[in-house]
Order: sequence, then structure tokens, then C-alpha cells
Amino acid sequence: MTSLLDQSALSDLAERLVTAARRAGADAADAIAVRGVSLSVDVRDGAVEESQRAEGDDVGLRVLVGNKQAVVSTNDIRADGLDALAARAIAMARVAPEDRFAGLADESLLAHDFPALDLLDPDMTSVETLEQRAREAEAAALEVTGVTKSGGASASSGIGGMVLVTSHGFRGATISSSHSIVMQAIAGDGTGMETDYDYSATLHAADLENARQIGRSAGERAVKRLNPRKVATRRVPVVFDARISGSLVGHLASAANGSAIARKTSFLREKHGEPIIPRDLDVIDNPLRKRGLRSRPFDAEGVAARVHKIVENGVLKTWFLDCATARELNLHTTGHAHRGVSSTPSPGPTNLHLTPGTKTPKELIGEIEDGFFITSLIGMGVNLVTGDYSRGAAGFWIENGELTYPVSEVTIAGRLLDMFKSLSPANDLSFRYATNAPTLRVEGLTVAGH
Repeated sequence: MTSLLDQSALSDLAERLVTAARRAGADAADAIAVRGVSLSVDVRDGAVEESQRAEGDDVGLRVLVGNKQAVVSTNDIRADGLDALAARAIAMARVAPEDRFAGLADESLLAHDFPALDLLDPDMTSVETLEQRAREAEAAALEVTGVTKSGGASASSGIGGMVLVTSHGFRGATISSSHSIVMQAIAGDGTGMETDYDYSATLHAADLENARQIGRSAGERAVKRLNPRKVATRRVPVVFDARISGSLVGHLASAANGSAIARKTSFLREKHGEPIIPRDLDVIDNPLRKRGLRSRPFDAEGVAARVHKIVENGVLKTWFLDCATARELNLHTTGHAHRGVSSTPSPGPTNLHLTPGTKTPKELIGEIEDGFFITSLIGMGVNLVTGDYSRGAAGFWIENGELTYPVSEVTIAGRLLDMFKSLSPANDLSFRYATNAPTLRVEGLTVAGH
């Protein structure tokens, strides 16, 4: 474990790669080295179905020759192969097309202070403990009256580290842990079976929800879905359960991605500086949240991380930008670069959330005479060019402010801009996922049934 937490060898490797690239003729270069180990145990019907351990090191080198760039990667980190890797990258860059927006981050934007974000739980969970968690989750689900089968339970644990070194002086490293429990339960028999799940994912094992609670919740959710009905097609208010409401914030983030804006493939491309959600709401990206699932002190180009209000008082304030997309749009990077070892940087969110409202979920639902409470979504029928939205859904019908019978095999449809403008959030925001939102009410969606 000590060797996994010690990133000095990774740092040395990245340093030597950048030096080799400059020696081979690169005008600029950066190297990213990652190391990770993960354990997982899958249980079904009380028996261990699979137990896995994965461990490895990978390194990626980006070189720039003028306005041309290339990326190479390898998991062969022997010292005698670094010069050959750098030479291959240079040869690729020289025949690559010109990219006038490519380049390293401006030195004035680089991170120098690395705040303590409490991302690492240094104790790797044992296989025995993972097996126990999975067994407990499954047993709790099977104890729920109406649950007839297990869809399987799993528990996992891991630690991963990353080092970034650039030719203009940046040196940075991050390391974080991960823990999860997942349970899928099946209720009913024959053609009347229904399934649902629950899970918990955290950086620290102490923050995981109780395994039995995860299992019980999965079982209860599955049983509640039994004997669903279809509904006649109509336009009604729709309420998104907090477990899935973050998907709407995710669609907003995808449409506000600088790459989509530069390609003119986003329905938000003309909405900068305009209101897109109710004026009392913000959409906030916070890479500095302690124990956040996507927290980090710097981005994949070494730019210092900071909190951004993507939407403030309902107004779209900025895009998610890395250095290249910022240059293309004549803007400044927002420090949102992501990167794998085999790719150039590209923008994306970190810990993203929509601010809550003041009403309880019960109050949001209680105001609806005829509507739909959605607990699960199916498919990815979202057109980010036009903003058209259409997805399969299941949940419970609302009558006179109360949840009544389960509903499945319906489609909900609308336009994202209209949906965003009619958002009414509840007060139940919690930070369980990387993208979070409270329970959300949306007005006037079409529910297509029979």
C-alpha cells in the first residue's frame, strides 16, 4: 500500500518524459501518469459470483511542434523506452494538421497552492469486507416481502493517483480513493416481474450508506413498481425524483460545454448572458468540495481549480472551457480540462449541482391534481443541437396531490429550454453523486402512454 500512495516514482517518470520530448525537438510538452488499484466482489444468491483485482500504471505524453500536436500513451514504463516514446510523439506531431488553438495553459493560470480536499481514505478495504457488504445488501433486499430474486449485489474499493508535469514548470499530483455498494432487486414472477436498484458511492468508506439499508431500499423500490399501469397520453406536470433529477443538470452542462459551443452543436450557443432557468436558482460547479466525487485542486492542464457559477440568478454566465476551446471562442479557460493518458484535454464539469428551493417534495407533489412522479429514466433521447427531449420513464401517477399507482412503459417529451424555465426545486438537495439536484417539478411535459 505504501508504494501505491507514494507518487514520487510517477512524478519522476513524467519529468523524464517531458525532458525526453524537449530533447527530441518538442517546443512544449506535458506528461500525465496515472496509477490505480481496485477490488470488487459480486454476489448473487448468497454466493460469490466474481472477485476481481485490477492494478496498473499508464502514462501519456503530449508534444507540441509549432501549432501541431500529438499524444502517445503506454503502460510500459521502463526507463529505456522513454526516448523512443518521445521520438514517436514528435514524428506524429510533425505530420499532424495545424491547430492554432493547441498549446499549454498560460503560466499565470497555473496552480501553486493545493488545498487539502480530503480525497484519500488510505485504508484499502479487504476482499472479505467487500464480500460482507455485498452479502448484507443482498440479504436485506431478499428479506423485503415481495422480492423474489436477486439481480446481484456488488461492493468495490479502489485508490488512484495522477501526476501532471509540463515543460513550462507545472508539477502537480492528486490521489483519491473510492468505495461503492450496489444492489439490484427483482420483485414478482413471470411477466409481472419488476426490478429496481439502489447504491452508494463515496471517497471514504466511513461515508458509505449502510449495506443493509442499500439492499432494503432496492427491494422496497422494486416491490412498489409491481402491477404498473399505462396512462392515456396527456400534458401534465412532471416531478423528477432526486435520484434522477441530476440528469437535467447534466443535460444543461453538456449543452454549455465549450466544445459544443465551438462546433455550434448546442441549443444554448446563443443563450450566453440570458436567463435559462428561474431567477432564484444557480447551477454551481465546485471542484474544491471536500470529499467530492470529482474534486481536484487543478485541472488536466494544471490550471488552478475554482468554484464557478455556471448559471447565476437564472442567467447563463459561462461555458465549461479548457484552454483550446477558450482560445477558439476568444475567452479564458475556466479550469475545466479533463484528460486521459491517450487524449488531448477537453472540457467537462466537476462537482455540479442545482441550488434547492424552499418547498418539501411532498409540497411540490401536493399541488398537482394530475401528474407524473418519475423514479427511473430509460434511453438517451436528448438532442443537444435542438434541445428536444424524449425518454422512456417509470414512476407513480399523481392524483389530487398523492402518489397512487405505479406507471411504466411511457415516454416523456418536451423541449429542454422550456423545461429549464419551468423548474421548481424542492428543498431536499444532498450531495450523493457527482451531479446533484433536489427533487424537481417541471410543468407541461407530454406523457405518451396508450
